[in-house]
Amino acid sequence: MGVLTLVSAIGLAVDGRVLVGVPIWSKPFKFSVSFLAYALSLAWVLTLLPKGRRVAWWAGTVVAVTGAGEMALITLQVIRGKQSHFNQATPFDNAVFQIMGGTVVVLWLGALTIAILLLRTRILDLTMAWAVRLSSLIALAGAAVGFLMVRPTPEQLAQDNAPVVGAHAVGVPDGGPSLPLTGWAETGGDLRIPHFFGMHALQLLPLLVLTLAALAPRFARLADERVRLRLTLTASAVYTATFALLTWQALRGQALLAPDGVTLAAAGAIAALGTTATALSLRGAPSSPSPIPSS
Repeated sequence: MGVLTLVSAIGLAVDGRVLVGVPIWSKPFKFSVSFLAYALSLAWVLTLLPKGRRVAWWAGTVVAVTGAGEMALITLQVIRGKQSHFNQATPFDNAVFQIMGGTVVVLWLGALTIAILLLRTRILDLTMAWAVRLSSLIALAGAAVGFLMVRPTPEQLAQDNAPVVGAHAVGVPDGGPSLPLTGWAETGGDLRIPHFFGMHALQLLPLLVLTLAALAPRFARLADERVRLRLTLTASAVYTATFALLTWQALRGQALLAPDGVTLAAAGAIAALGTTATALSLRGAPSSPSPIPSS
């Protein structure tokens, strides 16, 4: 994935082709960067498992191999100048997309196996244990959003032998006005937003735990592991609620930067409850840190 990131960056610089409204090499570049972050996080998470390592090794290998296969097919279609996702224009294009769909299902099942191992295995650091457990489940939900993208749109259903079946955007066609860098739809919903947000919980929540641990020597309340655990659970709940809100917003065909009153009210409720829970998590910490049992 690191090599493909570099190759895709060169492609962006020297290949001026545009596909579905964005530079043709932008998809392999974004996917390879995302896979790189996910793979590094997953490899680190596996080191936390004191047992079940053989099963974890096989599950991790499945994720790595299927991820590499997915990227090989995406890059093949870029070289051919064809759309990789949802493309049914020719039997070959359809076969490529069907194989990609199969690899994604196998990858998801590999990640599910690792999540089950994390839930069932005792990890010494309880705060980190719950961070990786919950972030793995959120990442699975984020990945599963991709399955919603293969549904045909009303316009595609009305068309006989549609060359493209499925879409990232909701309420607007793919390839329309988009946000800078991300390419997400600017005027309608986009399922790539919760897909991205959910999958990268695996980096952000453990990073929060590491940050809290690094700040603990400077802030007395954070020196108590119970406080750090409560803050981690609060952050996980807020992250999950935000992911659900982003998914709901996208499915309603609503642009990320144009929320309606209902979306704003839900976001405000999440922020208020999260702030309250954070304040309660910081209150009542004992003057001297006390350890908590591992799990």
